Amino acid sequence: MYDMIKWKHAAEFHGHECPGLAIGFKACQALSERIPTGASIDEEIVCVTENDTCAVDAVQSLLSCTMGKGNLIYRPMGKIAFNFYFRGSGESIRIYFKAENKGMARAEWLDYILNADTGELFSFGKPVFELPGEAVLFNSVACEQCGEKAREDKIRLVKGKMLCLGCFKEYDR
Repeated sequence: MYDMIKWKHAAEFHGHECPGLAIGFKACQALSERIPTGASIDEEIVCVTENDTCAVDAVQSLLSCTMGKGNLIYRPMGKIAFNFYFRGSGESIRIYFKAENKGMARAEWLDYILNADTGELFSFGKPVFELPGEAVLFNSVACEQCGEKAREDKIRLVKGKMLCLGCFKEYDR
C-alpha cells in the first residue's frame, strides 16, 4: 500500500494526479525500501534522471532533489530511469520503470501503479553515470553583445569578444 500523505504532497506539488507522477512516486518508494532515506537537505542525495517526465516532480517533492540545489541532474536518455547516489555512504542504485500498460484506461493504470509492488514495476541495478561532483558557484560575465550576464563556463570567446550562448553562433562547417 502506498503512503497517501506523501502521494497527496507529490500531487499538490505537481498540480494533479497522473500515471507519470505515480511512477516517480513509486520510484521514491522503491528507493526507500532498498536504501532508507528521507528528503535531501543539501546534496547528500543526488538524482541523475534519464527523463523529463511528470515522474521527476515526485523526486523533487519527496526527496528534495532539485536543479537549483544541484542534486537533480537531467541526462536526456529517453528512459524512465533514475540513478540515485548517496554522498555520505557511497551507496547508489539505478531504478528503471519496466512495467507496461497493456490497454488499461488512465484511471486503471494509475491505480495499478500506485498499488503494485515496486519489484513488479521496476528493475534495479548499478547507475550508468558516475557520481556527479558537488555543485560549483561560477562568476557571472556580461555578454559583450546583449549585455546580459551568464555563468562564466557558458561564455564563448569569439574574435576576442565574450558572448553568451544565446548570442554565440555555432560554427557548423
